[in-house]
Amino acid sequence: MTIGSNRVRALLMVLVAVAAMGRSVPAHAKDPDEMITLNPQTLKYIAIPDMPACATAAILRGNPRWGPAWVMLRLASGCRVPWHWHTANETLLVVTGRGTVVAKEGPPLQFAPGAFAYLPSHHQHQASCSRTCLLFNTADAAFDIHYVGANGEEISLEEALRLSAPPARARRRRRR
Repeated sequence: MTIGSNRVRALLMVLVAVAAMGRSVPAHAKDPDEMITLNPQTLKYIAIPDMPACATAAILRGNPRWGPAWVMLRLASGCRVPWHWHTANETLLVVTGRGTVVAKEGPPLQFAPGAFAYLPSHHQHQASCSRTCLLFNTADAAFDIHYVGANGEEISLEEALRLSAPPARARRRRRR
């Protein structure tokens, strides 16, 4: 199976997940002039296709399958999102947690409440959270994610996770 067909399968999974969410996708997203209010207790976090299992999102506005969207992105403690890029421009605003986003071009950003990052289209970056992170995330076009290897070549999520895993010795040390 090719990486392209994996992307198609991931997109289909997004379609199914969002359709299954029903009321979790704000119906008012069709009207840009309508006021939106959401309580954090009512947000429904779902798995994000083609992302590590430790990453979930709650859609606040729009639909990431088809166009611009605002989401709350939650990365669990210890979560690592390997080197990747998006077609859309992405913004991140840290609400809670501790972690880091590192870009191939630009200084690293230490996650702390209030920290902000703007990542232009095709800008390679990676993220990790040492303490569960809650991020307000926007994309100005449909969401996609393209993982990359050391030479910038596109690779699968599985390969990216394998390459970004800490060495076995470090994993054993953490368990003690």
